[in-house]
Amino acid sequence: MPPQHDRTLSPPGESPHHGVTATVFAVLRRHRRPLVGATVRVVGLSGLAGLLMTAVIFTLAWPVFTQMRNQRNWYHHEEDPYLHDHTGLAWVALGTLPLFLLLLGIGSAALQNVCSRAVAAVAQPSQGDRSPTVVPARLRPVLAVYALRGLIVWPLPLLVAAVAHSLTGYQLDTPEPLKRGSWPYTLVAASPAAAVFAAVLLRLALTLAPAAAADGLGPRAALRRSWSMTRTRAGAARVLALALPLAALTAGVIRLVTQIALPLRPLVRTLLEQATGNFFAAYYAGILAPVIVGILVTAAVTFPLTCTAFAALHDHLRSWSTSARDAGETAHSTA
Repeated sequence: MPPQHDRTLSPPGESPHHGVTATVFAVLRRHRRPLVGATVRVVGLSGLAGLLMTAVIFTLAWPVFTQMRNQRNWYHHEEDPYLHDHTGLAWVALGTLPLFLLLLGIGSAALQNVCSRAVAAVAQPSQGDRSPTVVPARLRPVLAVYALRGLIVWPLPLLVAAVAHSLTGYQLDTPEPLKRGSWPYTLVAASPAAAVFAAVLLRLALTLAPAAAADGLGPRAALRRSWSMTRTRAGAARVLALALPLAALTAGVIRLVTQIALPLRPLVRTLLEQATGNFFAAYYAGILAPVIVGILVTAAVTFPLTCTAFAALHDHLRSWSTSARDAGETAHSTA
């Protein structure tokens, strides 16, 4: 395991929030060129890979689009209303979702590594102004942290949602297992929301794990460190105070950019329908176009700030923990 570097502690009178904020602005100011360059490369390559994957998936799913077109033509010929069934496309989307999550994880791990190195360079004056991109990347441990964290956080709410739907959802061929309006029905119907709330809390507790992995820890050790840092009241409050505005910023940017990119929807739909003659393929491509633009722009704007902020918070919490442990050992030895 790579050696853990000593961190420069905040001045005694400096507040934790001010220390993290000052570190983030110092990193963004001093290393803006390597951070911008890394962001452009990562987001650009990820966007190209994502577009290529989308094109391949549309090509493989073309029989589904053709079947939908043929069904609509048949219903129009019979003068019956056409009931749009998107079950086949839903299964295609679920089957290809892991590929896009892997692509997202690789890009996030690469940016987290660069941002963590930039924070370490600012926290260690002995390293001078050396660019963080020259340090060998620890891509695999950070990517493994993303994978393990996802496996820890999200299976429970998905399982609870599936069970709740089987017990309370409208089943066409079977009677409802639980009587609508009863207490068991209400509790089961509310269980997915409770499971999602618990998953969000667990996700916040493991927020600092990628920064810990980029700092030199293994995947499991990074998850344990994040848990130990955030399970205290002070650590949880600092993570929450940082995560809420960053989440609001991310949601606001993606909403704004997607709305601005909405004119792409009819343009893409018209061009693809003229080129292929398939209305449904053009329709879903038009829906995806502004969403893809919103995701890429949001990633370019918010990912460097988010990764730098959590790396700085991890650095400060680690410094305070080390300082408190050293002070306790000193007091114990002098007692």
